[in-house]
Parts: sequence; structure tokens; C-alpha cells
Amino acid sequence: MPPMTFDAIVVGSGISGGWAAKELTEKGLRTIVLEAGRPIDPAVDYVEHVLPGEKRYRGMGNRKQVERYQPIQRHTGACDEWSSKFFVNDLDNPYSFPEGKPFYWIRGRQVGGRSIMWGRCVYRWSDLDFTANAREGYGVDWPLRYNDMAPWWSYVEKFVGIQGRRENLPQVPDGEFQTPWPLNAAEQKSRDILLTKFGGERVITNARLAVLTEDHGGRQKCHLCGHCARGCITLSYFSSINSTLPAARKTGRLTLRPFSVVHSVIYDPTKKRATGVRVIDANTKQMFDVNAKVIFLNASAMESTRILLNSATSEFPNGLGSSSGELGHNLMDHIMDGGASGTLPFAMDKREIGNRPDAIYVPRFRNVKTKHPDFLRGYGFEGRAYRPAWDRGSEMPGFGASFKKSLIGDLGPWVMDFGGFGEMLPRHENYVELDPHLVDAWGIPALRVHCSYSENEHKMQDDMVVTATEMLEALGATDIHPYKEDNPPGLVIHETGTARMGRDPKTSVLNSHNQVWDAPNVFVTDGACMPSTANQNPSITYMALTARAVDYAHQLLNRREL
Repeated sequence: MPPMTFDAIVVGSGISGGWAAKELTEKGLRTIVLEAGRPIDPAVDYVEHVLPGEKRYRGMGNRKQVERYQPIQRHTGACDEWSSKFFVNDLDNPYSFPEGKPFYWIRGRQVGGRSIMWGRCVYRWSDLDFTANAREGYGVDWPLRYNDMAPWWSYVEKFVGIQGRRENLPQVPDGEFQTPWPLNAAEQKSRDILLTKFGGERVITNARLAVLTEDHGGRQKCHLCGHCARGCITLSYFSSINSTLPAARKTGRLTLRPFSVVHSVIYDPTKKRATGVRVIDANTKQMFDVNAKVIFLNASAMESTRILLNSATSEFPNGLGSSSGELGHNLMDHIMDGGASGTLPFAMDKREIGNRPDAIYVPRFRNVKTKHPDFLRGYGFEGRAYRPAWDRGSEMPGFGASFKKSLIGDLGPWVMDFGGFGEMLPRHENYVELDPHLVDAWGIPALRVHCSYSENEHKMQDDMVVTATEMLEALGATDIHPYKEDNPPGLVIHETGTARMGRDPKTSVLNSHNQVWDAPNVFVTDGACMPSTANQNPSITYMALTARAVDYAHQLLNRREL
């Protein structure tokens, strides 16, 4: 197959790839998006309104099939009978890790990537986060600060459509919000109590969510069906397939090619630039090249780094972008599942109508004003107050009409849950490399992942249990159940790092505009670029970094510097 030529190449069509496609095409560049997986037809693939009785296994799934083909993916709750098709086949997409040090790599390979089934929580960072590495001596300093990012967060937030409550908290700055859903009666009462008892330090607020509460940009507001990970036929939640890719297509400059597995970046040592990418057709397994002036790697954190590692040349024998020795290193995820739940003593005369897709959020309060003696950085809580509904009957003894009636008529008391999500420190010894003995279904060398939580993360998780219990006690809760799960990294699905930004080419892979130091017409704007991970959900930052990097690349192209 002869090479194809475009102005720009985008590898990946998920959260950041969709933004790269939108911004590049809107700036006049003929752009090809190379997606490794299949196309998605919302009319067929979105199944949020399909009832359990309409599924072959009544919503319980084909356990034998999932255990065989998705032994890793099955560990995330969204990989169920409705949505397992959005997660990869682990046999076709293998990777390895040392015995006793598991890493659960949760992936989606289709047009839209994981933006179809993401959690949709979006939070800005503050300079508390951007300065933490330099302040505490971990990793490298971010080459950015809040003021560099604020206009780009605003830019993407206005397009995305985000519901949220303005709180004026310096550690989690406010953004461009639509009107939030009201907290339910139990959550509002809990908010009022905790504001008083903890002097405003621990705040229950609305989760800031990329789901519409108002019609916006041709998309309808959420109708509260509650099954977002199965798709959204009204386009109410943000995804690249619902929003950015249609915007790019509208320009007439987008070519979207599914079933296109990128093997590596092609580098020209005489020009000290990349000339394109080498691609394998997922169906025919035929290899071909695509050429362009500028390349954006948005395949997801570890996949983009895998492409760079597989792009080794005589100049860069350890992969394109490896001259600093940091390519593949400093892998991070968040740490979760430290918290508590309990039964609330109030709002018994209230019930909630509809399935609100948001949760409550308690922003970080550790290491904000005073230093904690046991650990660095911080964590926030996600959770909600709910009254167990009729489906609780699957775990209760009972049978017949009276039993069914009791499940509908008496919902029982409100339950509040606080589950922590904390920051993981960047460490050089957490890294990915090419596994010399393992390839994927297309013959491309696979990754071997070395990653574990440190004592700092485990102490933070212990504190999550303590503070969640304290808040429930302050609410007068009974039947309090503290919990702490020993989950491996990866399962939070916020993996970041492995091609970090920085100020110095000797200690980083990318510069402050996400350019690969070794090949300045290659940009990496997905999770790979992050020097640290803060404790907030990262996707809105990927979007803002991508829009910012495209703007800079366009300036360089206009000056003929790429």
C-alpha cells in the first residue's frame, strides 16, 4: 500500500485524541485519526436503556467467556454484560508484570476509546499540585502553573458542558459550570452538618461532571437513566464520539481510519524530525506508512509510550524520546478503596426520583494548610447517599408477591458512603518496558509493567479510613463499616506518566508544550505526559493540555519551524 500523506496525524480517538482532531482540523489542517479498534454506531452499540431481562444472561454476564477473554478487564465494574464489548480482548492485547506485582491495565479499543465508559469527573488542579514535586523533591518540576492552564481549562469546559457547584476552594479551583443537580435531602443535611462540625474544612459538594444539565451544542440534557457506561443516545455526557469527532468531521478535513494499529513513529535523522507513523491494518495485517508534518500521540498513557519504545533507531536505541533515560519511567495511578459507609439517622421521609449520574465529592483537606506527619500529598472522597432500592432483594431471603411489594414500598434508611482517591508519588522504579518474549495479535512487542504503591500511598489509604469514619460519626451514623481494599495499581484507570513533561531535556521526555525533545514535531498530550498525578481525576487536564499544544503546534507550522 503506498504511503498516505496528511498535514497532521492523531494516534487514538479517545478523550485527548478527539480534542487533537477537533483543534487541528478547525485550524485548517487535513488530519487523519488512526484508531486501533472498530467503529462505533451509537444506534446499535449504546445500550443504556436495555433491561436485564432483554440480555441473554439477564445482566449477570457469560462468566466463562469473560474469564477466558477478559481476565484483566473483568476487574472493573463497568465490564458487564452490557459494556464488556467496550473493553479489550486481553488475549489479543497482552502485557506482563512480575509475579506478585500485578498491574490491572483497563483499556478500550474502539472509536471513542475509553471516553465512552469513563467516569466523567472533571476537576481543575491548583498550584498546590503543580508545585508539589519541586517543593517535596519528587520527580521533576512541572513546567506549567495554574495561570498557564486556566484559559485552556475554560476553553474546553465551555465546549464540554460541566455541571458543578462553585465553592471558592483554592485546592480545587472553580471552572465554567452549568447549574448542578441539587444534592438529595440526605446529602444536603450531611453537607450542613460537616460544614459546622469541621469548620468548613471538609466540604460535601457536587461531583463536577461532564454530563449536561442544560441542552448544549446540539446535545440534550441528561434524562437521569443512570447507566452512563453503556453509552448515551442523547449525547448528554461528553465523549469524543459524541462531541469532538463530530466537530472535526464538520470541517471537512477529518479522515478517521479505524482498525489501524500504529506500530511506531518513523524518524528521519537527517531532518531530526519524524516523517510519519508505521501502521498495521488490524484486519488484513498489512503494514503501511502515513506521513505528516506533525504527529500527536494520544493512544493513552502506556500505549503512546509503547509506540515510542517501539520507535527505536540507531540514534535512539531505547526508543524515540529516550535520550533522558526517563522514557517509560515514573508510571503512576491513583490509590482508592479506603473509606467507610454507614446508616444515616435522618431524611427518612424523603426519597430520590431518577438515577442522578453524579456523586458527592469531598475535596482534599490533608496537606492543604498544615502538614500531615505520616504522608505527602492528599486525597479526596467520592460517594453518595442512597436508599437501597428493589434490587437489594437479590441479596435478601424472600419470595412471592408480598416480598416484592416490600422491596418497593419500604426502601429502608439512607446509607452514606465515602470512598477515597489519593495521589501516587512519581518514582523512577515504577516503569514500563518492552517484553522481549511477548507480542500482541499484530506482532507488535507488548509491554512489561513494573509498578507498585509505596508506603506513602498505603499510609494515605489508612488515613482515608480514619477520616471517612470520623465524618460518619459526626453525622450520627450507625452501623459504620470502615473498609480498605488491597487493589493493585491500574484499577483506578487513571494511569499517568512514562513520558513526562519537564524543563530540561536531560530529565524529561517532553517540553512545556508537550513536544518530544528528540523529535519536536511529535507531541504527546495524553496521560503519558504527566510529571505527577495530583488526586483529582485527570481527563479535563488532558483535554486542556491537548488544546494548548495544538495551538502551539499551529503557531510553529505557520512560522515553518516544524
